[in-house]
Amino acid sequence: MPVNRIGGVNDLLGSLLDLVQSVDPVLRTLLAGLAMVLETSVLLGLVVPGDTVAIVSSTAVATPSEFVALIAALMIGALVGESVGFALGRRFGPAIRRSAVGRRLGERNWVRAETYLARRGGIAVFVSRFLPVLHSLIPLTVGMSPMRYRTFLAWTAPACLLWSTAYVSVGAGAAGGYREVADRLHGAGYLFVAAIVVFAVAVVVIKRIVHSREERHMTPPPEDDAEA
Repeated sequence: MPVNRIGGVNDLLGSLLDLVQSVDPVLRTLLAGLAMVLETSVLLGLVVPGDTVAIVSSTAVATPSEFVALIAALMIGALVGESVGFALGRRFGPAIRRSAVGRRLGERNWVRAETYLARRGGIAVFVSRFLPVLHSLIPLTVGMSPMRYRTFLAWTAPACLLWSTAYVSVGAGAAGGYREVADRLHGAGYLFVAAIVVFAVAVVVIKRIVHSREERHMTPPPEDDAEA
């Protein structure tokens, strides 16, 4: 590949990373936390890309304090959003389930979430943080269940911490490594992209493995499935 094309990739990536880093660190961290509130509350997690928000915001991390602050913001934002989902499930759960958005999700997904929670309890709360669809449905489903809020919080908090730490570590590490070698290595941009792609593929593979292992706990008995 021509050197000028590689240099162009480095220039483009450098410009994008600089653009993200140009946002005031406090504002950037607060926006990331707000995005997580939206991503985990009600059913907005189906349209707000929390994974993307975490990776993009983490590429601007420049100091240890910013690293810790971003993890805290993402974790707190996720907990606030999930707490909102829990509260809405407790107060309006059946109505949300019957709403247009709830029906669009499909009764099958609601039944699977209920079945999973009934069989696995707190483990379902922890694992659902890493699974699509369920991570939006479980807080509402828990709100409609007998599980107490403090029990819900005790299971979801470590999951949110693990999720936030993983994404911020990868995003900040990849961006930091790129900035260190960009001036000396023409292919630095491709290495950055490769690191993100490898992480994304690993996340997909892990999610599929976890989902496959937990699938049997989500499937209702045949008679319940027929009724649903």
